[in-house]
Amino acid sequence: MDKILLIDDDQGLIHFLSRFFQRKGYEVTSCLNGRAALDAISENKFDLILLDYKMPGLNGIETLKSIKASRIKTPVIIMTAYGNTDLAIEAMKSGAYDYLIKPFEREELSRIVFDALAVNRQMKETVSIPYSNGLTPPSPDRKSLKIIGNSKRMQDVYKMVGQIAEKDISVLITGESGTGKELVAKAIYHHSRRKDKPFIAINCAAIPENLFESELFGYERGAFTGADRTYIGKIERCNGGTLFLDEIGDMSPSLQAKLLRVLQEGEIERLGGNQPIRVNVRVIAATNKELDREVQEGRFREDLYWRLKVISLNLPPLRKRIEDIHDLVKYFIFRFSDEYGKSVHHISEAALKRFYSYSWPGNVRELENCIRRAVLLCAGNIITQDHLLLLESKDEYLLQKLNRDQLIERLKDKLEDIIPEILSISKQDIHSNIIEMVEDTLISKALQECGNNQVQAAKMLGISRNTLRHRMKRLAEKSPS
Repeated sequence: MDKILLIDDDQGLIHFLSRFFQRKGYEVTSCLNGRAALDAISENKFDLILLDYKMPGLNGIETLKSIKASRIKTPVIIMTAYGNTDLAIEAMKSGAYDYLIKPFEREELSRIVFDALAVNRQMKETVSIPYSNGLTPPSPDRKSLKIIGNSKRMQDVYKMVGQIAEKDISVLITGESGTGKELVAKAIYHHSRRKDKPFIAINCAAIPENLFESELFGYERGAFTGADRTYIGKIERCNGGTLFLDEIGDMSPSLQAKLLRVLQEGEIERLGGNQPIRVNVRVIAATNKELDREVQEGRFREDLYWRLKVISLNLPPLRKRIEDIHDLVKYFIFRFSDEYGKSVHHISEAALKRFYSYSWPGNVRELENCIRRAVLLCAGNIITQDHLLLLESKDEYLLQKLNRDQLIERLKDKLEDIIPEILSISKQDIHSNIIEMVEDTLISKALQECGNNQVQAAKMLGISRNTLRHRMKRLAEKSPS
């Protein structure tokens, strides 16, 4: 249950807000002045603080500065009946997440509180990785998440995170959907010098384009119909912290130009505004697209691409690190058993074997969801094949996921492993020998797949039946009698 602290000398407003938030399932604590609030904050942990600007003794800005000086990450929303731009700027400079003008609409109050609590969870949900790279582990917490895997590919990821976390540079994280790009972004944040400042994640594909600019950069009062107050955009709210832009390959060209200005000049301009606003954010971007190809085809700005790609970190798909599956399964079983109060502790050999033979088009996220479902359905203490819900290898959906580029990539990986061995065995006629070997293997597998039906096998291979017979004859001549 999220905990909210209300600070206001208006007891009527305190009563109204307490009932409003309690009906929504929040736990509420209230204080009538800044001094009492600072005492409460020193003794308790809160997920959100709503703070009145005009109070006897310490005013809202002074109380806010004291809260921030104590290095508390909790978002603070300033409430005021004096809704001028100067106060908004002062509040944001002092570290406020946002501000509300009294009297406020319930819908607006709910929206801002919902967003602030989401940011609070992102900031406080630590992500740990193996610490062979010299990083200091965060304090243990039930809410903490772990990046699991000891494969060579994942060790390279950990090493890179350790090298770049404290460097104030942009990072581009690439990889297929479900590989854990946001987890890695959070790990970089939690081990950076900005870990006490905001972490705000934005999914560039989830926000409609007509709303994206105002969400990112904010707007001035009167900028358009319905803009009845100055709205602080997410970049400005993130000042001093880390901005995570997920699926950045889906950002429109016009917004790409404005983001480039943030990276180059360190400033933004709100919609309807004419004054640049200085901001200091570290940008971590992620995409499942091949941005170099997007640049070549004119869908992504080349200058922004190179600005983001100061450091590039590629996350491997699960099918390329199958040796990590066992550790991932154990981790997810433990996590979900604890979360759902179940006594599941084991997985059968048959179920685990099926995991190893599966292609995982949805990567670690698909494995996570599969284990979550299995834990929920398991009546005993061991997960069996009956608890698994996986796509069959011939399923149309899987065939769509494993597209041509992915298949070529897998083939290249296997060839990189085997070509050196072939070169060490023979130095002559390598090209013709390899072509013949691949062709013979293809023919044998195609015939096996088609139950030795030559017509179907020839169709599968895209060759004539006569050509297939000729190749079969050659194959038979090689086989020992």
